[in-house]
Amino acid sequence: MASAMVAQTAQPTIYAESFRKGATHVTEDSFTVKLTPANPDFRERIKDSTGLDRYELRITPQGPVGDTKITAWRVQLKDLRYSIYSNVLLASQEPSADARNNLWWLTPDRFGPVPIKARRIMKVDSFYVVMQVTDLHFTPLDSPYLDSMVVQFVFANKDPRTGGQ
Repeated sequence: MASAMVAQTAQPTIYAESFRKGATHVTEDSFTVKLTPANPDFRERIKDSTGLDRYELRITPQGPVGDTKITAWRVQLKDLRYSIYSNVLLASQEPSADARNNLWWLTPDRFGPVPIKARRIMKVDSFYVVMQVTDLHFTPLDSPYLDSMVVQFVFANKDPRTGGQ
């Protein structure tokens, strides 16, 4: 029943700009990632516009300390040239509860900073990362433990809010 109500509600788009401002463009790409307890991690190299590996997209599970159950996933985009920046998907390097600084946290918690199925757009340097959870499932259905999540990603050099995807 809760899933049906979520599906009927229009999902918001939340836009933010990374603390990283620069001229880097990427090789445009889109893909879908299915995460499960059997395959909880994902790693993909993202190429810059010259075709060189420039960023690493990483998705890792999150759960209660000392437990193997998954309650959320964290998305990181690491700049391979500047290892000091472990996640450029942050609006500010200072922690905050602001939704724009938490687009990387895929948590279905209804009190979380970003609605789980929101379209998340982050401008990093001179490109855009679009993330959207398209499906998720809990086991058992009324528990906080995820047994799958499907996330769509788009890497674009034009602002997807203006149809430039």
